[in-house]
Amino acid sequence: MPELPDVVVYCEALAERVSGHVLERVQLLNPFVLRTAVPPIDAANGQRVERVERSGKRIVLVLSKDLYLVIHLMIAGRLRWLAPDARPPARISLAVLHFDSGRLVLTEAGSKRRAALHLVEGDLGVAQFRMGGLEILDADLAQFAARLTLENHTLKRALTDPRLFSGVGNAYSDEILHRARLSPIAHTRKLSSEAIARLHTAAQDVLLEWTARLREQAAGAFPEKVTAFRPEMAVHGRYGKPCPVCGTPVQRIVYAENECNYCARCQTGGALLADRSLSRLLHKSWPRSIDELG
Repeated sequence: MPELPDVVVYCEALAERVSGHVLERVQLLNPFVLRTAVPPIDAANGQRVERVERSGKRIVLVLSKDLYLVIHLMIAGRLRWLAPDARPPARISLAVLHFDSGRLVLTEAGSKRRAALHLVEGDLGVAQFRMGGLEILDADLAQFAARLTLENHTLKRALTDPRLFSGVGNAYSDEILHRARLSPIAHTRKLSSEAIARLHTAAQDVLLEWTARLREQAAGAFPEKVTAFRPEMAVHGRYGKPCPVCGTPVQRIVYAENECNYCARCQTGGALLADRSLSRLLHKSWPRSIDELG
């Protein structure tokens, strides 16, 4: 799922191309992508784009007449910018937004169709998409600490909870926790003040660094290679590969459709975290430390 750095760069690229331009027509190629009925989607036709905003992991096109077109990419949704004469990719295209400056195509790989388009009216309409998460890049240490310890959760869960923090998901939470040298299963209310400060710094640094990196990679073009798995990442998606800090093979915990990647040497004092399915299968044979695994 595109997270804060990816969505910021998407918003910047969109703002350059559509701000001040007229949305001539919304073309639905898959009717299920539209999740609202009032106002009707045709109400967006002919409206001017006042600005482009990010709301957590969502992209919001603020239109004239107090209308908001909200795009949620979910896991496999992506955006493509096409010239007026180019054809949208077959099968994976869900909707096309026609502007006088070009066309924006919402695509989604796979068959689950989770990406969504909403058209809402007024502050009350768009408020439903504001989950209340703290913007980490705008938060000082005291604000960050207060939000982190509001509830007692594991760090992985806390960082990815949109009610607590805005725009962070599975990928960048792995990178943040590795940078902070903290276990993903450490509990928020058991952290020392020094560990919280380290986490705050790591979170801001990782998000800023990756936003700058993705902006540089786009180089003014519309972002095309938006993915949660990048070779430059320290641990996310790098199971079995060496940690860039200590060289220890990166470990993982698999759950639902996601996995949490971490370095046992840097983050958990050498302890291997129990993967529910594997540790239950292996039981007493499950290694307790990275040294036993090696």
